[in-house]
Amino acid sequence: MNAGQTIAIVHLFPTLMGTYGDGGNLLVLARRAKARGLTPQVVTVGPGDAIPAQGDLYVLGGGEDAGQVAAARYLRQSAGFKQAAEAGACIFAVCAGLQVLGTDFEVAGGAIEPGVGLLDAVTRRREPRAVGEVWAEVLPEAGSAAGLPPLTGYENHGGGTALGPAARPLARVVSGIGNGSGGPAGDGTEGVVQGHVLATYLHGPVLARNPELADRLLSLAAGGATLPDLATPYVADLRQEREAYVRSGKLSADSVRTRR
Repeated sequence: MNAGQTIAIVHLFPTLMGTYGDGGNLLVLARRAKARGLTPQVVTVGPGDAIPAQGDLYVLGGGEDAGQVAAARYLRQSAGFKQAAEAGACIFAVCAGLQVLGTDFEVAGGAIEPGVGLLDAVTRRREPRAVGEVWAEVLPEAGSAAGLPPLTGYENHGGGTALGPAARPLARVVSGIGNGSGGPAGDGTEGVVQGHVLATYLHGPVLARNPELADRLLSLAAGGATLPDLATPYVADLRQEREAYVRSGKLSADSVRTRR
């Protein structure tokens, strides 16, 4: 890693795809990049804006059906996004963003919308809706995400995503629904990894709750550079508290601490 290396982070359609605080993922990436001596250059792309082809990391959040459909159509038509994907830029997506990057997805009323096709994944409506806390263990076969500690997050989605043979699940669900295909309880998987694309259903924002995942994305965006360790006070304690919550269904009174 070169000191001061610039990392171009492209924030895609935050006004369309930014539910449940997903915009916070950009703040985490920028802050942690600066703490490592990297220079984050955040480019925000709105509806109708040209998507730059030279980005290192592209980030897409969650959204409602109308915004999701609009985002899928913008991305399918974007020469810049296509060039970036073909060049191997790192792409990270959350919830509806995951669905958009797949082969196709179903929206309210049963309409099927083509996705961008970067993930071998198909999404259909599911019942009941997946809502609640998730605890998931990252799988050894999760490609570029392998070796990360357990993930925590909050899910709220009405779609169930089935993965094809070219895609790999990011994690195994311990508590929650995750990808949600294969019946009311889901198939036990969470998220998708395929080459340089990583996606999850977790909100929180997910990178604030799982800073190691943010660091992995930054490393990939920096060409696989090894980033120096960055102490993150309280993260381990918070993860332990969250694990206690998802395993027991409640937090004990003495495990909740006020932090400033």
